[in-house]
Amino acid sequence: QIQLVESGGGLVQAGGSLRLSCVASGRSYAMGWFRQAPGKEREFVIAINLSGSNTYRADSIVKGRFTISRDNAKNTMYLQMNNLEPDDTAIYYCAAHTKIYPISSWSVEGYWGQGTQVTVSS
Repeated sequence: QIQLVESGGGLVQAGGSLRLSCVASGRSYAMGWFRQAPGKEREFVIAINLSGSNTYRADSIVKGRFTISRDNAKNTMYLQMNNLEPDDTAIYYCAAHTKIYPISSWSVEGYWGQGTQVTVSS
């Protein structure tokens, strides 16, 4: 079992930055970020493997703006988001899973945090 707690969301102007954190308790897994915008389905954003040596991202979303990292000594994963756009407005969820692929398996087999709201104003 694993529990995930996100923090760091908030309101920011377009072009601004935010850093999200996710603290995990329990076993260590691959971790990732998903997001759900109002009226839309939850979508994959970016993930990182257990060791932190490899990252996987939705290029159409990330566009070189988001960076994922983890500090296993602190059981914490980070999402650095730069040059934010209004379309990035969503609830961002931290998730953990025993494997990266397929991404579709995270919804069924993964562990999830409660989410943190990110709002980007124009």
